[in-house]
Amino acid sequence: MGKSNNNKTLYTLPTVEEKFELLEKKNEEALQGGGKDKIEKQHAKGKLTARERIELLLDEGSFEEIGKFVMHRSKDFGLDKQHFPGDGVVTGYGTVNGRLTYVFSQDFTVLGGSLAEAHAEKIVKIMDLAMKNGAPVIGLNDSGGARIQEGVVALGGYADIFYRNTLASGVVPQISAIMGPCAGGAVYSPAITDFILMVEDTSYMFVTGPNVVKTVTQEDVTAEELGGASTHSSKSGVTHFSCANEVECINSIKTLLTYIPQNCEEDAPVYPYQEGDEKRPKLNSVIPENPNQPYDMREVVEGIVDEGSFFEVHKDYAENIVVGFARLAGRSIGIVGNQPASLAGVLDIDASKKAGRFVRFCDAFNVPLLALEDVPGFLPGTDQEWKGIITNGAKLLYAFSEATVPRVTVITRKAYGGAYDVMNSKHIGADMNFAWPTAEIAVMGAKGASEIIFKREIASAEDPEAKLQEKVDEYTEKFANPYRAAHRGYIDEVILPEDTRKKLIRAFKMLENKVDQLPKKKHGNIPL
Repeated sequence: MGKSNNNKTLYTLPTVEEKFELLEKKNEEALQGGGKDKIEKQHAKGKLTARERIELLLDEGSFEEIGKFVMHRSKDFGLDKQHFPGDGVVTGYGTVNGRLTYVFSQDFTVLGGSLAEAHAEKIVKIMDLAMKNGAPVIGLNDSGGARIQEGVVALGGYADIFYRNTLASGVVPQISAIMGPCAGGAVYSPAITDFILMVEDTSYMFVTGPNVVKTVTQEDVTAEELGGASTHSSKSGVTHFSCANEVECINSIKTLLTYIPQNCEEDAPVYPYQEGDEKRPKLNSVIPENPNQPYDMREVVEGIVDEGSFFEVHKDYAENIVVGFARLAGRSIGIVGNQPASLAGVLDIDASKKAGRFVRFCDAFNVPLLALEDVPGFLPGTDQEWKGIITNGAKLLYAFSEATVPRVTVITRKAYGGAYDVMNSKHIGADMNFAWPTAEIAVMGAKGASEIIFKREIASAEDPEAKLQEKVDEYTEKFANPYRAAHRGYIDEVILPEDTRKKLIRAFKMLENKVDQLPKKKHGNIPL
């Protein structure tokens, strides 16, 4: 197979074909005697090959490969003696649950999966096809980075991909799974895509690696600590899903695809649903009697959506807000809910960024939005102010304000201050706003408000504490309920918690054909 010269193999065209045949044969052998089940058992805690990943992702027998014989063109630094079919990436298309999907899977066993001219051209080709045909692009990343033997040509290849990522943004869904290393310039393609998934212990992302960090900052840090799945899912928020193994990662991609449309001009898949008794009495007891006692907003979510349909996004990051997809009467919705069980559900920098980006995705791809509100305000403190809570909080405000999809809000308890406005209020374009009887809509809490409004009266009283409590009770009676806002039309209806699901099903059904146009412009200038 080929000719030997100084113990090195020089490949000719027939040898390439033979090599590819051997690769195909090896892959077939790996799939025999159990197929996908065998792969899952063998590799559940390790790394799959590039082709095994595609085999698990796409419907059986649906994959059509593009560019299987493409090879690099460089002849520098020994590359003239190394030729591999595919140039380190497998590209093509197939179906996931019967829906057209484009995919590229980098192969770390071929030149470290390094990206260069031909490698990049293959990826760009399927991205162009995806935009022309209106279907998602899924990237399975496992690469050592730019191929240094090709110099600026490799850097140009990355830029070509970044440019396509940007053009495709908001046109077709883009999903990135990090299955191994992803460092340096390579991280920016996934960063532009809509969702990033990482695998624990086997994948990492960073702009500069541990060695460079140590040289520059004298910090000793491992690759996992610097840019592993746990780090990026909980600290930086770079990744939306942290998965125990590659099989779980691929299954998560397939689940995610069921909630979103093929492109910006379609709607998400609708699943069969037979309407029945939609009352949920358990919701009547979710809110504690003590207004300062926390509860889990996920209980509210589970009591509203179709059973078992909630698919949380960014679960471990900015836990004071909950975002994710769900189905309501078989239809996809995006949910943004304050989480009283973490930091009392306040909005801070991370929560605003997390929710703002999710809202923008839903709006780009026609997924209706439901806001579940229990927010005492924005998180105070020098740390938040100095790091830009003003501009970061404005991101969520901007995202909701520009969203033209059906938008519904349910206020479960507190809706204080500017955070009331930001959380999809009627004033920024929400279509329907409901409130539970426990809702409190005010500029601030009763105690703080009373201390300001009645400061002199309290100070001059014989018993200041008793006078303060009297004024707190007075303020609470007047503002700590949803009816004042309902009188002004800011709340469309005050509803019993048990009726929430029924009301939401009807509201979203009514808004199904909503058409809303933004003023003509090139694009807005979101406060980045």
